[in-house]
Amino acid sequence: MYNHRARTKFLLSLLSISAFAFLLLTTVKPLKKSPRNTEIPRLHLHKHVQIAHSHCEGTLYPELCVSTLSTFPDLGSKTVPEVIAAAVNQTVGEVRLSASNCSGIRRKLKNLNTLEGRAINDCLELHDCTIAQLQSTISDLSPKKSPAKHYHDLQTLLSGSMTNLYTCLDGVSYSKNHIRSSIEGPLRSISHHVSNSLAMLKKIPGVHSSKSEVFPEYGSTKDGFPAWLSGKDRRLLQASASQIQYNLTVAKDGSGDFTTIGEAIAAAPNSSTTRFVIHIKAGAYFEYLDIARSKTMLMLVGDGFENTYIKGNRSVGGGWTTFRSSTVAVVANNFIARGITFENYAGPSNHQAVALRSGADLSVFYLCRFIGYQDTLYVHSLRQFYRECDVYGTIDFIFGNAAVVLQNCNLYARRPNENQKNVFTAQGRDDPNENTGISIQNCKVAAAADLIPVLSSFKSYLGRPWKEYSRTVYMQSNIGDLIDPAGWLEWDGDFALSTLYYGEYKNRGPGSNTSGRVTWPGYRVINSSSVASQFTVGAFIQGDEWLPATGIPYYSNLTIV
Repeated sequence: MYNHRARTKFLLSLLSISAFAFLLLTTVKPLKKSPRNTEIPRLHLHKHVQIAHSHCEGTLYPELCVSTLSTFPDLGSKTVPEVIAAAVNQTVGEVRLSASNCSGIRRKLKNLNTLEGRAINDCLELHDCTIAQLQSTISDLSPKKSPAKHYHDLQTLLSGSMTNLYTCLDGVSYSKNHIRSSIEGPLRSISHHVSNSLAMLKKIPGVHSSKSEVFPEYGSTKDGFPAWLSGKDRRLLQASASQIQYNLTVAKDGSGDFTTIGEAIAAAPNSSTTRFVIHIKAGAYFEYLDIARSKTMLMLVGDGFENTYIKGNRSVGGGWTTFRSSTVAVVANNFIARGITFENYAGPSNHQAVALRSGADLSVFYLCRFIGYQDTLYVHSLRQFYRECDVYGTIDFIFGNAAVVLQNCNLYARRPNENQKNVFTAQGRDDPNENTGISIQNCKVAAAADLIPVLSSFKSYLGRPWKEYSRTVYMQSNIGDLIDPAGWLEWDGDFALSTLYYGEYKNRGPGSNTSGRVTWPGYRVINSSSVASQFTVGAFIQGDEWLPATGIPYYSNLTIV
């Protein structure tokens, strides 16, 4: 039987819903579809949400930002650092859940091949590193630490966290078990949360927004070394090998404390606040070293890069991830290496094969040599400095997403396989607010001995954009005639050509002529010393605050000494 009362009630309900919908449409402006680079609409919403909107202005993912901050109690009474700290703390919880998801995948999928298993292990390590960096971020946001004074540290920690997440995704890209699709959603969400926190740093009182684009000029040096090196570390780097007081010695012939480098590193103290020096006597050490976060303030001193070698041959072609292919990996802060060759001898046909991977903040490499083919030197993340080093490779042989300066170094392209091109750099900045990039100052860009006889058979380029906001500059360097007149190479069609930042400033040599360079929107010839100064040791990696303690010579600004 048809129920007229029910029909009437149903029609009244529809009218009520329609009236409510009309009210919403006439009082609320619609959100724009794209969350990227959009202005937050001024909605007539609760004051709590309006405060969230105010904090989220300028973020790349504003809708996510507002929905996150709106859940925080007492938002109106929180300072900007407290808001960011709360957001980061929530992100830590999401990273833990993502790590648990990765562990679950490893347990559930019994048919993981070797490469997939290694990729998952990489992800777990990278998640753990991300949690530590986010916790350090929360600590630096504490009122007791004056967050504005830690602005660059905060940028570095959050940039490093994002790099870890994308490194995990890169490692599972070729999984046959669709692992990437199982972890990508949460990782993208986490990276967007970190991106928003990174953007909000500019709102901290005492931090001027211009700092994200123009870095302060630091000029102080002591004895030709950056101010952040202690006097003791300066003496260590300036002294001859025979003058240095070592804590431990490694010698293959048994004349030291240990015969392997790994044993000596294991014996070094954890969480040291003073420099611990290990002498590695001349010889070729076939070892894979993973220098963990706990081994802070460690220094490895060889007998010169022509005498002390650390060698390995892991590669992607051999079943390893790029991340795990490194002969030596270091994530211990304040690490120093001097007078050592790091080599990956997997060869030009085994694809990515890393000689050294550094994710160590405030790390220094002095008078070292890095030998490989594809992906020789992995400047993975955080702040790094290379002085008077030699780097040999073929494809993307200096790559990663650190904030790194190579100063007075020699960069040599080797002979690649047939039909291959040489590319000196592949920088991996994913977010425009990251403080990362590769700065090459007063270096030599040249062909290695094996490439010189066949130079006309292979093209060589200064770099190509691995990620969307790739940033690389060459300054005051001697660029050889091996570099193609275009200078730079595309990664994949027009990918990143508008968002990258590639610059050249007052270089010299036959390959430095910029008249035939690419015309991409992101490429520029830098004519201003104030712009070029942003990529110097003092400004780009805050070198004057930490390099003097290491004792390594450097110049802080554009003045070559």
